[in-house]
Amino acid sequence: MPKKPEPRKTPAPKGSLPSADDILQFIASSPGTVGKREISRAFSIKGADKIGLKKLLKDMEADGRLSSKHRQIRASAGLPPVGVIEIAGADKDGDLFGHFIGADGVAQAAKLLVVPGDGKSPKRGDRVVAKISALPGHHEFRHQALVMRVLGGRPGKILAIFRLIKGKGARLIPVDKKARHEYQVLAGDDGGAANGELVAIEVTRERGFGLPAARVRERLGNLNDPRNISLIAINQHGIPNSFPDVVVKEAESLSGFSSAKRRDLTAVPLITIDPVDARDHDDAVFAEADDTPGNAGGFKVIVAIADVAAYVRPASALDREARFRGNSVYFPDRVVPMLPERISNDLCSLRELEVRPALACFLRFDRHGHKLEHSFARIAMRSAAKLSYEEAQAAIDGRPSAKAEALLKDVLKPLWAAYAAVKVARDKRSPLALELPERKIIMDGEGNIARVVSPERLDAHMLIEEFMIQANVAAAEELEKRNTALLYRVHESPSPEKLKALGEFLKTVNRTVSIGTGVRPTHFNRLLSSVKGEEFEALVHQVVLRSQAQATYSPENLGHFGLNLARYAHFTSPIRRYADLIVHRALISALNLGPDGLSGEDIAHLEETAELISVAERRAMIAERETTDRLIAAFLAPHVGAVFKGRISGVVGAGLFVTLDGTGADGFVPVSTLGRGYFVYDEAAHRLVAERGGEAFQLGDKVEVKLIEVAPVKGGLRFEMVSEGRQSPPPRRPKKKGRRR
Repeated sequence: MPKKPEPRKTPAPKGSLPSADDILQFIASSPGTVGKREISRAFSIKGADKIGLKKLLKDMEADGRLSSKHRQIRASAGLPPVGVIEIAGADKDGDLFGHFIGADGVAQAAKLLVVPGDGKSPKRGDRVVAKISALPGHHEFRHQALVMRVLGGRPGKILAIFRLIKGKGARLIPVDKKARHEYQVLAGDDGGAANGELVAIEVTRERGFGLPAARVRERLGNLNDPRNISLIAINQHGIPNSFPDVVVKEAESLSGFSSAKRRDLTAVPLITIDPVDARDHDDAVFAEADDTPGNAGGFKVIVAIADVAAYVRPASALDREARFRGNSVYFPDRVVPMLPERISNDLCSLRELEVRPALACFLRFDRHGHKLEHSFARIAMRSAAKLSYEEAQAAIDGRPSAKAEALLKDVLKPLWAAYAAVKVARDKRSPLALELPERKIIMDGEGNIARVVSPERLDAHMLIEEFMIQANVAAAEELEKRNTALLYRVHESPSPEKLKALGEFLKTVNRTVSIGTGVRPTHFNRLLSSVKGEEFEALVHQVVLRSQAQATYSPENLGHFGLNLARYAHFTSPIRRYADLIVHRALISALNLGPDGLSGEDIAHLEETAELISVAERRAMIAERETTDRLIAAFLAPHVGAVFKGRISGVVGAGLFVTLDGTGADGFVPVSTLGRGYFVYDEAAHRLVAERGGEAFQLGDKVEVKLIEVAPVKGGLRFEMVSEGRQSPPPRRPKKKGRRR
């Protein structure tokens, strides 16, 4: 073999230059692209020193430590002495391990032993700057990483809209509603951005003469196309929008499943019932009359769920990424999936007439809908049909399509009969019966909003929902019976503080609710029934909703208050929720259904996983809501000056939040625009009331407002009140701090 050439020796620069290791560390820890300009700025290199830097970078490239392409500088393949590591977890001995993150943000497959530095205690999911060194002779790790600095989780981005303003040059307008000012763009800092583009920015000067300055770090898409509106929330909240190469390669390498040791249900006409625009199908159902002696009028139901555990194994790259994402995120214009499409839309999607692996829950009910028994098995199935909710409901209502008509007698009618029985038990259980209208944005082929609708709540929706709940309960019961670790879906009862506030409010509408320690959903349901048809019905529903706790995941069973269930787990959507995948693995282990069950690492980190996916769920909810607000704001932008009907959905000292009928758009009415005089915030009654005259605006009131201002990028609407307030007794004169002009 020819002798490998000796690396070039970098001469000591004459000026103040960084070392090669300093440059590698900077490249590894920089979230954006890096070039000579970025390195010069980072190390304050000016004048003649730039010549020395250029030579140093060329020598490092010649040594194989750097690579450059299209003016971007990256660390070469192979591990540098200092780099960014993402903590992936702990091994069976409790030692932390992680993966090297390249300058492109992609995690490499090889594992490194992570050694916490002095006072540095990273946790799973954190990224750290670490010194990397070889670890010869170790049975598992070839390198170790000594933590120098904890960077935290994967970072979000500072986002802005790039605008060219005549006579003023380029400006960066932040998308954050709380941002106080925009930024100017100095010469050479525009990153090639075009007018109207969404960009990630880096602030280069906070103070000084004129506006603060920032540079474009990354171009994300043109917001003149409504299909890119969701990019704001995706980037602002740090939602992973692309899969690392190692994850994609792992998904693409997967092949079909083996039907060996699986129960063959390919002849059973299981069907999927989903939204008309669903891209993946992870649950299928079937029902028939129970022929078991002694259970006349009872039913047998099968709930079959995509067997994701057969493909996504513990500690794999797919598993690490799915755990970090926590769940899929659904926007009107796109889906950010938890798993690559090779799995979610192909291998695990219960496609019509195609054989797929599934984990099935077999349920037996008596004629009153009480569950008699359940069991689980891994199966091979073939979906007999893919129906939408509307198509299935139309068939039951006497308007079947050709496809649905062929299934009506033997599949659909038995499903509805079984649901009728189960609904009896559900109504007796009395889960919390809040009526919360949903809004859905319908987009046309060009990505523009065609309309905003409130979908009708069909029996088909409630049928699938109830059968999924029954399967979820069965999973929790089975695992609890076998003393197997799992993740529960928990919803705690309202706190005493929230119950007290609710009680104070109810006095203002002459209603009461039990606020003792034994409060149950039935207490709230009686309250909601008592206000049905009253003018303040919607108001009471909103206040009751606000009194409820946030549902989360936990390895400890805390019950589910809203569903009025003693134990509950998520089992039915492993394609889009990581919690369900953990429950699948737990069932596989507990019932000896295969070698791909719950791992020791899964069990050791259940509490941490519960926290991670609960946070990811809240992040998704916020991102989805913000995107809907932005799209609807853009939809209403041409209608400034128009008058709309709506309802007061929030009251604070500074003003009123109003939700419009039809679109569900939310906007704000500043208290200063309500009229002359002072308005006092009556927190207990959720109202603003005039100090003189008694004019009042209360949560839930129907009003008319004029649209005054629209900020589509921030999703903000400002209204002016058109309606007069209700007459109410003037409040007692408050302290000065309680008054609002």
